[in-house]
Amino acid sequence: MSAFEIRGGRSLRGTITPQGAKNEALQVLCAALLTDQPVTYTNVPDILDVNTLIELMGDMGVRVERPAANVVILQTDAVNPDFFIDKTFRKKSGRLRGAVMIAGPMLARFGRAHIPQPGGDKIGRRRLDTHIRGFESLGVKFDYDGEESLFMLDGAAMQGARILMEEPSVTGTANVVMAACMTPGVTTIYNAACEPYVQQLCHMINQMGGRISGIGSNLLVVEGVDQLNGCSHRLLADMIEVGSFIGLAAATNSEITIANADVAHLGIIPETFQRLGIQLEIEGNDIHIPRQDSYRIHKFIDGSILTIYDHPWPGFTPDLISVVLVTATQAKGTVLVHQKMFESRLFFVDKLIEMGAQIVLCDPHRAVVIGLDRQVPLRGITMVSPDIRAGVALLIAALCAQGKSTIQNIDQIDRGYEKIDERLNALGADIRRV
Repeated sequence: MSAFEIRGGRSLRGTITPQGAKNEALQVLCAALLTDQPVTYTNVPDILDVNTLIELMGDMGVRVERPAANVVILQTDAVNPDFFIDKTFRKKSGRLRGAVMIAGPMLARFGRAHIPQPGGDKIGRRRLDTHIRGFESLGVKFDYDGEESLFMLDGAAMQGARILMEEPSVTGTANVVMAACMTPGVTTIYNAACEPYVQQLCHMINQMGGRISGIGSNLLVVEGVDQLNGCSHRLLADMIEVGSFIGLAAATNSEITIANADVAHLGIIPETFQRLGIQLEIEGNDIHIPRQDSYRIHKFIDGSILTIYDHPWPGFTPDLISVVLVTATQAKGTVLVHQKMFESRLFFVDKLIEMGAQIVLCDPHRAVVIGLDRQVPLRGITMVSPDIRAGVALLIAALCAQGKSTIQNIDQIDRGYEKIDERLNALGADIRRV
């Protein structure tokens, strides 16, 4: 098992470009199954989760070309729909939650699909109910094979419908949109997720000949069409990487410019980090974070302690809660971090406490961070990355710490961050892959 050895305490300097958005990639790559014509993607991140999905699609008969770095061409004119009952599919797709989004386009084009129980992060329950209930509203019938942990979906009688999503799930919305875009009739999806990733998927489908309106709102109207065509699609910069680099720059007392950050699609991410006292300057499509010897956490207007919590878009993304927490350890002041969505995502803070951070874990969802303004530096320890986002938070902590830290199970980090060690070393970090 690979690990990172990090020697911290260094200030970094330079320019870094975020990778393409991982969460967008897992959606738009699956949308290639909606047409038998080639679809070209640019700015595709070269990371484990995305490569696993592309490999899985290749196994099912999708033709895959990689003519240049971060460019992928998919053509699905020879897909084998029966591949989904093969044990190879179940084993590989079970490692990747993003594989669930193969179901929507398969239902739209072939009228049947299979979904394994999801894999991926160990951050709490991740239910499939939103996906299955959305498909049911379109007329899909399903059976569950408990022995194989497999949902079997029959979409032979699909028709447009009025759907009220029980929660604004990003992957659930994407899956239902893809299923509806070639289903006869008009489908309205209320309480839809409106994250930039869903917007990008809808714009892509429209470019392919689809008819989706209400993009960017929580009410999507999808008019079913008979067929879709190929297209070219560029992925946005990964907003989670952008936020991670903002937190990294502040916590390590560094001066970093984040180039091509797709600032217009970041929502309240910059403002949330500014509430931690971090200075940042938006220069066109770049973000410059100057070196700050100290940054003070803001308070609410009435003087009470600041609370930062996750919320569906346009609220603050849950994928950056771990980064906010570790960034606050190096600030001056106190903040309550409230992770509402996943019940296991804050359990990595025991390692931060072992490193010397002042954190009170109130319960599985809330932690109080007392920033010591770098007066007591963190110390290097050995730790294990439990999931993608906590792994990067621990990496940021290790880069702040005095001495050597070791992070094991870095496959979790590689699932979501492309060559993160090489890119940070180019800014002056000391990270060794061992």
